[in-house]
Formats: sequence, C-alpha cells, structure tokens
Amino acid sequence: MPVQAAQWTEFLSCPICYNEFDENVHKPISLGCSHTVCKTCLNKLHRKACPFDQTAINTDIDVLPVNFALLQLVGAQVPDHQSIKLSNLGENKHYEVAKKCVEDLALYLKPLSGGKGVASLNQSALSRPMQRKLVTLVNCQLVEEEGRVRAMRAARSLGERTVTELILQHQNPQQLSANLWAAVRARGCQFLGPAMQEEALKLVLLALEDGSALSRKVLVLFVVQRLEPRFPQASKTSIGHVVQLLYRASCFKVTKRDEDSSLMQLKEEFRSYEALRREHDAQIVHIAMEAGLRISPEQWSSLLYGDLAHKSHMQSIIDKLQSPESFAKSVQELTIVLQRTGDPANLNRLRPHLELLANIDPNPDAVSPTWEQLENAMVAVKTVVHGLVDFIQNYSRKGHETPQVSIFITFLTHVRDLRQQGGCPRGTNCTFAHSQEELEKYRLRNKKINATEVLKQQGKLFQVQTEFQMQKTVFPS
Repeated sequence: MPVQAAQWTEFLSCPICYNEFDENVHKPISLGCSHTVCKTCLNKLHRKACPFDQTAINTDIDVLPVNFALLQLVGAQVPDHQSIKLSNLGENKHYEVAKKCVEDLALYLKPLSGGKGVASLNQSALSRPMQRKLVTLVNCQLVEEEGRVRAMRAARSLGERTVTELILQHQNPQQLSANLWAAVRARGCQFLGPAMQEEALKLVLLALEDGSALSRKVLVLFVVQRLEPRFPQASKTSIGHVVQLLYRASCFKVTKRDEDSSLMQLKEEFRSYEALRREHDAQIVHIAMEAGLRISPEQWSSLLYGDLAHKSHMQSIIDKLQSPESFAKSVQELTIVLQRTGDPANLNRLRPHLELLANIDPNPDAVSPTWEQLENAMVAVKTVVHGLVDFIQNYSRKGHETPQVSIFITFLTHVRDLRQQGGCPRGTNCTFAHSQEELEKYRLRNKKINATEVLKQQGKLFQVQTEFQMQKTVFPS
C-alpha cells in the first residue's frame, strides 16, 4: 500500500523514518520518480519500488548516488567526489557539470531556522513558488532516465517562474491594480470588491441553482433588491457588469426567444459556489493575461478576496491557464519591459538561456534528453536564477524599501477574518480597513493631508497675486 508523501518543506528528512538526512546512516537517495528516501529505509523495502507511487526502481540501490545537494543543506560532511559509472567519459563530464549546477542552486534553500528536517525559508531571496520548484529540481535523480526527463521539466518550470518574477519586479503594484480593473471594465465587466462580489455571486446562484431560466433583466433586479439593504451602492448597471463577467466565462446556457429577452440558465457544472467562483476568478485572470498583466498569487488573493488565504487557489488557476507557448510570450514581454526601463542590471544577457529553457518539451512523455542537453539546461537554469537573485538584492527597489502602511478604503475585508485568525493575515502590508474606527482614523488623516495641500495651494495663489499687484505698480497701464 502506498505511503503518504510528506509536505514539500520537509525535504531535509526521510519521509519514511522521519530522521534527518546525514552522511552516515541516513544518506539521501533520490529515485527516478523524484522521491527521496534514506538509504537505510530503501534497503528495508520488500519490493524494489518507490513506497509512495510504486514506480519500479530499475537501478541497483547501491549504485544510485547520494544526493549531495541535500546533504550540504543539513550541514553534513560532503565528500569531494562520488564515483558514478556511466557509458563513457563524456557522459560523466556532462553529469558532473549538471550535478554541480543543481548543488549550487540548492544553496538558496539553506534553512535559516526550523524544526528537525523542516526548512524555514521565510527570509530566502527566492519567493515561495520559486523555492517549491527548486525543491522539485533538487530531488531529481540525474542518473535515471526518468529523473533526467523530470529535471528538464523542473528546469523549464523554474525558468518560466523566473521570467514572471522579473516582470513583477518591474511593475508598480498600485498601477497594476488600476490597469487590471481598467481592463475588466473595458470588457463590459466589473469587480465590486471582495465582500460585495461574493454576495452578488451567491445571489446569482440562489436565483439559478435549481435550474431556473431567467432573463438578464429579471436576474439583475433580483440581485440588486437583495443586495441593497447591505450594500446601498448596488445598482442595476454594476450588477449587470458582474453578470456579464459570468457570461464571458460561459457559465450560462442561453435560450433565445423571438421578440423577447433571452433566458439565462446556469450550467449544471456551475451550480455550486466553489465551481462558480473558480470560473469567475479564472475569467478575471484570463482578462489580465489578455491585457499583458503579470500578477502573483499573493496579489490575486489580496485583490479578489482581501486576504492571503487563497494563494494556492489562485496559483492553480494560473497554472491551468498557462500553455506551452506562455513561456516564450513571457520572455518577449520581459524584453519589452527591459527596453522601457533601460535594463541597468543587464538582464537581457539572460535571454538566450531563457529561450533555451522555453524550448524544452513540458510533456511528461517527452523524449529523454541527451547528456549534453541536460548539462545545457542545468547551466541555463542556474544562470537565470542567479540573475534573478542578483537583481532582487542589488537593483530592485522592492527589496530595499521598507513597507509602508497605506489604507485604500475602496474595498473592506470581512471582519470575521479577524475574529477567526486573531489578526489580519496581511500584517503591516494590508491595504484594507478592518473596522469603522480604523476607517474613521484614516479618513481623518486624509482630511488633514488634503487640508495641508489646500493651504499650500492658497499660499501659492497669494504669492502669485502679490507678484501680479507689484507688476501693476511698476508697470501701470
């Protein structure tokens, strides 16, 4: 019976015996399926197959090399060399270069703190999605054919995420939000804020979940009437735009009638809030991609839900909308961004490496790479990840700026989030008001700021008027 796999952050300990990897008893051995188990547990297996997914182990366990990349992360003594017998000397050289690249990249996963076998990576130079993809690469077994195919896909995935991170580093978050909602409005749709949008979608579901077919006008009026007591700003226009967003997402089965309004019926697969909301969110993400906007899962969670609890949900939507061509398009977008900014960090040097990674076949059934192709891919991914880290540490304004608390009262988060979690999950970076008192506090502050600006303008006006009177005295008409 298969064993339950461990969490991805627990990559420094054996997922069977839970002992931290070391250089003596619990040596980390990566399998072709990318699961890593200590050598002691592997020798105790009743059948020669991975205990997690039952993939057959084709190579003798004593021949499989120890994962030095993981050993160096637990502070173990790493030997200078490990003898591996491949077909010829050329293959050995390619293997050694590729292996060294993976080991160098693994250093970005060096745990700063945490429990036994668990890495705490909060202060890493890499974002959490990058760390997760890097863990996948580090656990690939390059000696096995399947492991090399997986390593190529992991390198491609890391490269694609690197491009996205570099584009995000060049974007202004405030401008990004404005551009997103402008793109949504340009398509006749609207987002009313996390709380109001959620209620509007639930009311659409309430009206249509039993299979009823209503005209757009009747549906909009129903939602507006139910929303108005809690959200007085609800209007037929704004709710009509929310319905249009669902229409664009193909959530409705439309029946046309002669000389009368068409009837809208919710498709069966969207008659639950989770399914309807996912399709709604996917449509907004699709609009953003059409507009050439790159938004991180954290930003999406904040924009659409007012919290950071929906990062995984948004990441799964983004992944599903990605196509094999998305990587190459992202590289082109990055090139345009760099031309606009002048490219002070010379990131354009990464383009050949990114294009090489973009050309890797992401299909799980792809042909096994040659050893030379493997080496080139590992060198390329090491170069682009190093380039990203160098940019973040030395050129990114986001890396040096201290976070400032700014409150935008356009959207309000649910107060129940605070009750459940004992505090805002976004911490000091939150851009939402959480109570009426907080709202009034920042409104008062804004009034003071505005009053100061008015006084400044009045002072300038007085100065101009004084100069004008002096000119009239010197040069009488």
